[in-house]
Amino acid sequence: MNARVLAAAAAGLVACSGVGSAQSMRPFSTFRQLHGETRLDARLEFAAGALKVVPGRRAELYRMTLSYDAERFLPLSTYEAAASAVRLGVESAAGAGLRVVSRERLRQRALVELSPTTDLDLDLTLGAGEAEVDLGGLRVASLRLETGASRASIRFSAPNRTRCSSAVFAAGAVDLSILRLGNSRCDKVTVEGGVGKLTLDFGGAWTMTQHAELTLSMGELRLRLPKHAPVRIRMDRFLSSFDANGLVRQGNAFVTPKFDPAMPHLDIALTCNVGAVRIEWVN
Repeated sequence: MNARVLAAAAAGLVACSGVGSAQSMRPFSTFRQLHGETRLDARLEFAAGALKVVPGRRAELYRMTLSYDAERFLPLSTYEAAASAVRLGVESAAGAGLRVVSRERLRQRALVELSPTTDLDLDLTLGAGEAEVDLGGLRVASLRLETGASRASIRFSAPNRTRCSSAVFAAGAVDLSILRLGNSRCDKVTVEGGVGKLTLDFGGAWTMTQHAELTLSMGELRLRLPKHAPVRIRMDRFLSSFDANGLVRQGNAFVTPKFDPAMPHLDIALTCNVGAVRIEWVN
């Protein structure tokens, strides 16, 4: 599913439908003890509301605590032991459609806690609402996020405890912040942004070269670059504004002074269509 389809689905999710019956919120919780698993394939699907993801207990593989709108949504909780795969979140109830009467109906809340001891392949799909995801201290082997009309913050507050092959973010009409990517230890970061605002913070502990492919259409991109790591930006832009802010031109790229590709560095390929790019420097 691409970012445009997600944006269209999420737009339908928040469309007004007139006056509805009183909202009925119900609690739901689920968890699984750790039984020697070394990896977890986790898919989180949250159609509407507020989602928070944090590192969990060392003795548990996962845990979800949920308050959901029983009139329109159903909790998701399935686990396949053979594949060590879990699916958590909320989905639209059969026949309820994707309509939410008002902002009050977005008050569904979920807290998901994931094991800090198992290698994690994490796939998040977000609809309308907000998400706060802190992956610091987990063992993230791969990451994928698809989001429509949402506000989301993804943070590596502490260094990833394993090497990450890739992190892929597809965002529609969204306010998305991806913070401390230097801590992610991801070989490759891919971001596709539609109409909205993106903040990409590459600060953190730099120990390896990271490649990033960024595509932005009709939006604003704020790049926070690490002061202590060499940076190279190759740009293909159309009707976008760009302030080099300390970078110097080297051939068809912009680089930090005395850029040395032999050192661990950040290598960005940036494509912008009718957008603005702003650069800030962080520790």
